[in-house]
Amino acid sequence: MNHPIITDLQQRYTAKRYDSSKRISHDKLDIIYEALRLSASSINSQPWKFIVIESDAAKQRMDSTFANMFQFNQPHIMAASHIILFAHNPKYSRDDFAKVIDKGIADGRTAKTDRDAAFAAFAFVELNTDSHGFNSEWTKAQTYIALGNCLHTLARLKIDSTTMEGIDSALIGEVFADELDGYVCNVALAIGYHHPTEDYNATLPKSRLDIDSVITII
Repeated sequence: MNHPIITDLQQRYTAKRYDSSKRISHDKLDIIYEALRLSASSINSQPWKFIVIESDAAKQRMDSTFANMFQFNQPHIMAASHIILFAHNPKYSRDDFAKVIDKGIADGRTAKTDRDAAFAAFAFVELNTDSHGFNSEWTKAQTYIALGNCLHTLARLKIDSTTMEGIDSALIGEVFADELDGYVCNVALAIGYHHPTEDYNATLPKSRLDIDSVITII
């Protein structure tokens, strides 16, 4: 199939080694950040925070979070251009949603007179909230929508990436406590440019299940 979207997805893969000498330009980073901001979420909840690790000092902090487990992902931290922590709000509240509604009013999406009615959508949050106010599974799912959007954006920009669920969420929560401010990170993304000789995954053919086994048209 000849289409730019399909070309993006055909060329995208998970980088296994990065070229530490290459950095993503500021103009491309701005596109990535805006793509993250524009990501879809249920009821436009946006229950996320994206922590971008750029400086050597911040990378050293992230590197330290591999002290106990998942060391196979550790080489990406210092070699990749940037690391993005995808963090979710584990106790998304009515006050959090109020900020979304008020921003919608400021942007002209919602009429000020409709503010109270707009809270009806919060029922979707309540359906996913336990008796202690936790709705982490629901908010975490929203971050994966943003992750998918980011992966395609990176593919379009011809920037390599590595999705990392192999991270120590608890230790990241300690090391980046100030930045996370109560949010939880269960997945991170290394981004940059693959190493021309050490990235064994770069030259392997794309492999996916046949379309008839994953798409059912009724």
